[in-house]
Amino acid sequence: MNYLLLVLEAHDQRTERSLDQGQQAYDQMLADATQLKAEGHLHGVNSLLGDEQGARVQVRQGRTRTADGRFNETKEMIGGYFLVDCPSLADAVALAERCPAAARATVEVRPVGPCWA
Repeated sequence: MNYLLLVLEAHDQRTERSLDQGQQAYDQMLADATQLKAEGHLHGVNSLLGDEQGARVQVRQGRTRTADGRFNETKEMIGGYFLVDCPSLADAVALAERCPAAARATVEVRPVGPCWA
């Protein structure tokens, strides 16, 4: 079964660390992705730029509303994700526990499936 491991981090976490600290964190995440791939778990992985560089779109009754980032109504932003394949939620949680981001952010584990399920 596929699971999405969402890395949820505080908005200011990236600006509070030095460039070297940020590169080290990124390198740790790449190493984890390499290991997940070698184990046959990894289907996809990406880091995301900060939400201040994004936008939100809603269409209600034919009217489009957009909001430019930073999305202050949220305490955290999605900093990246891993799409993994493993037999159970418990196995996916075990992968999240070993994710380097879990030491400085929250890793949310979600099964992949249709919205009506």
